[in-house]
Amino acid sequence: MLIAGNWKMFKGPADAGEFCRGLRDTALPDDVDVVIAPPYVSLSAAVQALAGTEIGVFAQNCHWESEGAFTGEVSAPMLRELGVYGTIVGHSERRQYFGETDETVAQRCRAALEGGLQVIACVGETLAEREAGETDAVLRRQVSVLEADDNLVIAYEPIWAIGTGKTATPEMAQQAHETIKAVLDLPVLYGGSVKPENAAELMSQPAIDGALVGGASLDVASFAAICQNASPS
Repeated sequence: MLIAGNWKMFKGPADAGEFCRGLRDTALPDDVDVVIAPPYVSLSAAVQALAGTEIGVFAQNCHWESEGAFTGEVSAPMLRELGVYGTIVGHSERRQYFGETDETVAQRCRAALEGGLQVIACVGETLAEREAGETDAVLRRQVSVLEADDNLVIAYEPIWAIGTGKTATPEMAQQAHETIKAVLDLPVLYGGSVKPENAAELMSQPAIDGALVGGASLDVASFAAICQNASPS
Protein backbone atom coordinates (compact mmCIF):
# COMPACT_ATOMS: atom_id res chain seq x y z
CA MET A 1 0.00 0.00 0.00
CA LEU A 2 1.39 3.39 -1.03
CA ILE A 3 0.13 6.75 0.23
CA ALA A 4 1.53 9.80 -1.58
CA GLY A 5 0.86 13.41 -0.64
CA ASN A 6 0.80 15.90 -3.52
CA TRP A 7 1.22 19.36 -2.02
CA LYS A 8 0.71 21.18 -5.33
CA MET A 9 1.68 24.89 -4.97
CA PHE A 10 1.64 24.97 -1.18
CA LYS A 11 4.38 25.08 1.50
CA GLY A 12 7.65 26.93 0.93
CA PRO A 13 10.89 25.56 2.43
CA ALA A 14 10.17 26.71 6.01
CA ASP A 15 6.67 25.21 6.10
CA ALA A 16 7.90 22.06 4.34
CA GLY A 17 10.64 21.53 6.90
CA GLU A 18 8.23 21.99 9.79
CA PHE A 19 5.73 19.58 8.26
CA CYS A 20 8.37 16.93 7.57
CA ARG A 21 9.76 17.12 11.09
CA GLY A 22 6.24 16.66 12.41
CA LEU A 23 5.60 13.72 10.08
CA ARG A 24 8.95 12.17 11.02
CA ASP A 25 7.89 12.16 14.67
CA THR A 26 4.47 10.67 13.96
CA ALA A 27 3.78 6.94 14.24
CA LEU A 28 3.09 5.58 10.75
CA PRO A 29 2.12 1.98 9.92
CA ASP A 30 4.99 -0.29 8.87
CA ASP A 31 2.96 -1.87 6.05
CA VAL A 32 2.27 1.43 4.25
CA ASP A 33 4.85 3.16 2.07
CA VAL A 34 4.66 6.95 2.45
CA VAL A 35 5.91 9.66 0.09
CA ILE A 36 5.34 13.40 -0.18
CA ALA A 37 5.64 15.61 -3.26
CA PRO A 38 6.46 19.23 -2.32
CA PRO A 39 6.96 22.11 -4.78
CA TYR A 40 10.43 22.28 -6.37
CA VAL A 41 11.65 25.02 -4.02
CA SER A 42 10.86 22.86 -0.97
CA LEU A 43 12.36 19.57 -2.14
CA SER A 44 15.75 20.13 -0.52
CA ALA A 45 14.21 21.09 2.84
CA ALA A 46 12.01 17.97 2.73
CA VAL A 47 14.90 15.68 1.81
CA GLN A 48 17.01 17.04 4.65
CA ALA A 49 14.21 16.82 7.22
CA LEU A 50 13.33 13.24 6.26
CA ALA A 51 16.90 11.93 5.95
CA GLY A 52 17.26 8.58 7.69
CA THR A 53 13.53 7.81 7.55
CA GLU A 54 11.51 5.51 5.30
CA ILE A 55 9.45 8.46 3.96
CA GLY A 56 10.28 9.26 0.34
CA VAL A 57 10.34 12.66 -1.36
CA PHE A 58 8.95 13.01 -4.89
CA ALA A 59 8.86 15.95 -7.29
CA GLN A 60 5.62 17.04 -8.94
CA ASN A 61 6.96 16.96 -12.49
CA CYS A 62 10.10 16.09 -14.46
CA HIS A 63 11.30 17.04 -17.95
CA TRP A 64 12.11 14.47 -20.63
CA GLU A 65 15.59 15.85 -21.34
CA SER A 66 18.48 15.68 -18.89
CA GLU A 67 19.49 19.28 -19.66
CA GLY A 68 18.94 22.00 -22.25
CA ALA A 69 17.13 25.20 -23.12
CA PHE A 70 13.89 24.41 -21.28
CA THR A 71 13.21 27.42 -19.08
CA GLY A 72 11.24 26.55 -15.98
CA GLU A 73 11.76 22.79 -16.23
CA VAL A 74 13.74 20.41 -14.00
CA SER A 75 15.41 17.15 -15.05
CA ALA A 76 15.77 13.71 -13.52
CA PRO A 77 19.52 14.08 -12.88
CA MET A 78 18.86 17.35 -11.03
CA LEU A 79 16.25 15.68 -8.86
CA ARG A 80 18.51 12.73 -8.14
CA GLU A 81 21.28 15.11 -7.09
CA LEU A 82 18.91 16.64 -4.54
CA GLY A 83 18.16 13.23 -3.07
CA VAL A 84 14.66 12.97 -4.53
CA TYR A 85 13.36 9.40 -5.01
CA GLY A 86 10.72 9.91 -7.65
CA THR A 87 8.28 12.18 -9.44
CA ILE A 88 4.65 12.59 -10.36
CA VAL A 89 3.93 13.03 -14.08
CA GLY A 90 0.76 13.83 -16.00
CA HIS A 91 -1.33 15.23 -13.17
CA SER A 92 -4.64 16.50 -14.52
CA GLU A 93 -3.73 20.07 -13.56
CA ARG A 94 -0.65 19.77 -15.77
CA ARG A 95 -2.87 18.50 -18.58
CA GLN A 96 -5.56 21.13 -17.99
CA TYR A 97 -3.48 24.25 -17.43
CA PHE A 98 -0.11 23.59 -19.03
CA GLY A 99 -0.82 21.74 -22.25
CA GLU A 100 0.37 18.31 -21.13
CA THR A 101 -0.65 15.54 -23.54
CA ASP A 102 -0.58 11.75 -23.42
CA GLU A 103 2.59 11.88 -25.53
CA THR A 104 4.47 14.36 -23.32
CA VAL A 105 3.40 12.42 -20.23
CA ALA A 106 4.89 9.29 -21.80
CA GLN A 107 8.11 11.16 -22.59
CA ARG A 108 8.42 12.51 -19.05
CA CYS A 109 7.65 9.10 -17.59
CA ARG A 110 10.23 7.31 -19.72
CA ALA A 111 12.96 9.86 -18.99
CA ALA A 112 12.31 9.80 -15.25
CA LEU A 113 12.43 6.01 -15.11
CA GLU A 114 15.60 5.89 -17.22
CA GLY A 115 17.05 8.55 -14.92
CA GLY A 116 16.61 6.29 -11.91
CA LEU A 117 13.46 7.84 -10.46
CA GLN A 118 10.28 6.12 -9.37
CA VAL A 119 7.20 7.50 -11.14
CA ILE A 120 3.53 8.05 -10.32
CA ALA A 121 1.79 8.62 -13.66
CA CYS A 122 -1.68 10.16 -13.40
CA VAL A 123 -4.69 9.34 -15.55
CA GLY A 124 -8.38 10.18 -15.27
CA GLU A 125 -11.53 11.34 -17.02
CA THR A 126 -13.46 14.60 -16.92
CA LEU A 127 -17.07 14.79 -15.76
CA ALA A 128 -18.23 15.24 -19.37
CA GLU A 129 -16.31 12.12 -20.42
CA ARG A 130 -17.79 10.09 -17.58
CA GLU A 131 -21.33 11.26 -18.33
CA ALA A 132 -20.80 10.36 -21.99
CA GLY A 133 -19.80 6.82 -21.02
CA GLU A 134 -16.22 7.33 -22.20
CA THR A 135 -14.36 6.59 -18.96
CA ASP A 136 -12.97 3.22 -20.06
CA ALA A 137 -11.88 4.52 -23.47
CA VAL A 138 -10.16 7.57 -21.95
CA LEU A 139 -8.31 5.48 -19.38
CA ARG A 140 -7.21 2.91 -21.94
CA ARG A 141 -5.91 5.69 -24.21
CA GLN A 142 -4.00 7.43 -21.43
CA VAL A 143 -2.48 4.23 -20.04
CA SER A 144 -1.63 2.68 -23.41
CA VAL A 145 1.18 5.20 -24.07
CA LEU A 146 3.01 4.05 -20.91
CA GLU A 147 5.27 1.04 -20.60
CA ALA A 148 5.35 -1.39 -17.69
CA ASP A 149 8.23 -0.86 -15.27
CA ASP A 150 8.95 -2.04 -11.75
CA ASN A 151 9.35 1.59 -10.67
CA LEU A 152 6.10 2.83 -12.26
CA VAL A 153 2.80 3.27 -10.41
CA ILE A 154 -0.41 4.59 -11.99
CA ALA A 155 -2.69 7.02 -10.17
CA TYR A 156 -6.35 7.13 -11.18
CA GLU A 157 -7.73 10.60 -10.51
CA PRO A 158 -11.23 11.31 -11.80
CA ILE A 159 -10.82 14.98 -12.67
CA TRP A 160 -14.31 15.82 -11.42
CA ALA A 161 -13.30 14.62 -7.94
CA ILE A 162 -10.08 16.60 -7.53
CA GLY A 163 -10.44 19.41 -5.03
CA THR A 164 -14.22 19.35 -5.32
CA GLY A 165 -15.08 17.30 -2.27
CA LYS A 166 -16.71 14.76 -4.59
CA THR A 167 -15.29 11.27 -4.45
CA ALA A 168 -15.83 8.32 -6.76
CA THR A 169 -17.71 5.58 -4.95
CA PRO A 170 -15.52 2.63 -3.99
CA GLU A 171 -17.30 0.64 -6.69
CA MET A 172 -16.60 3.27 -9.37
CA ALA A 173 -12.96 3.46 -8.33
CA GLN A 174 -12.64 -0.32 -8.32
CA GLN A 175 -14.03 -0.55 -11.87
CA ALA A 176 -11.67 2.15 -13.16
CA HIS A 177 -8.69 0.47 -11.51
CA GLU A 178 -9.64 -2.85 -13.10
CA THR A 179 -9.72 -1.15 -16.51
CA ILE A 180 -6.26 0.33 -15.97
CA LYS A 181 -4.80 -2.98 -14.78
CA ALA A 182 -6.21 -4.71 -17.85
CA VAL A 183 -3.91 -2.47 -19.91
CA LEU A 184 -0.89 -2.41 -17.59
CA ASP A 185 -0.56 -4.84 -14.70
CA LEU A 186 0.84 -2.32 -12.22
CA PRO A 187 -0.13 -0.92 -8.82
CA VAL A 188 -2.83 1.75 -9.12
CA LEU A 189 -3.48 4.51 -6.58
CA TYR A 190 -6.77 6.36 -6.19
CA GLY A 191 -6.76 10.15 -6.06
CA GLY A 192 -9.65 12.57 -5.77
CA SER A 193 -10.75 14.10 -2.45
CA VAL A 194 -9.23 11.30 -0.36
CA LYS A 195 -9.78 12.08 3.33
CA PRO A 196 -9.29 10.24 6.63
CA GLU A 197 -13.05 9.57 6.62
CA ASN A 198 -13.14 7.70 3.29
CA ALA A 199 -9.60 6.26 3.08
CA ALA A 200 -10.31 2.90 4.73
CA GLU A 201 -13.32 2.10 2.54
CA LEU A 202 -11.50 3.09 -0.65
CA MET A 203 -8.33 1.22 0.27
CA SER A 204 -10.31 -1.94 1.04
CA GLN A 205 -11.19 -2.36 -2.64
CA PRO A 206 -9.09 -5.20 -4.09
CA ALA A 207 -7.79 -3.27 -7.12
CA ILE A 208 -6.84 -0.12 -5.15
CA ASP A 209 -3.20 -0.19 -4.06
CA GLY A 210 -2.98 3.16 -2.29
CA ALA A 211 -3.84 6.82 -2.67
CA LEU A 212 -2.54 10.05 -4.14
CA VAL A 213 -3.75 12.62 -1.63
CA GLY A 214 -4.15 16.34 -2.36
CA GLY A 215 -5.53 18.83 0.15
CA ALA A 216 -5.69 16.35 3.03
CA SER A 217 -1.92 15.82 2.77
CA LEU A 218 -1.20 19.42 3.83
CA ASP A 219 -1.91 18.73 7.50
CA VAL A 220 0.28 16.26 9.39
CA ALA A 221 -2.54 14.80 11.49
CA SER A 222 -4.86 14.41 8.50
CA PHE A 223 -2.19 12.82 6.30
CA ALA A 224 -1.05 10.48 9.09
CA ALA A 225 -4.66 9.43 9.68
CA ILE A 226 -5.04 8.50 6.02
CA CYS A 227 -1.85 6.42 6.26
CA GLN A 228 -3.20 4.67 9.37
CA ASN A 229 -6.59 4.04 7.78
CA ALA A 230 -4.94 2.61 4.67
CA SER A 231 -3.07 -0.03 6.64
CA PRO A 232 -4.37 -3.54 5.83
CA SER A 233 -3.49 -4.75 9.34
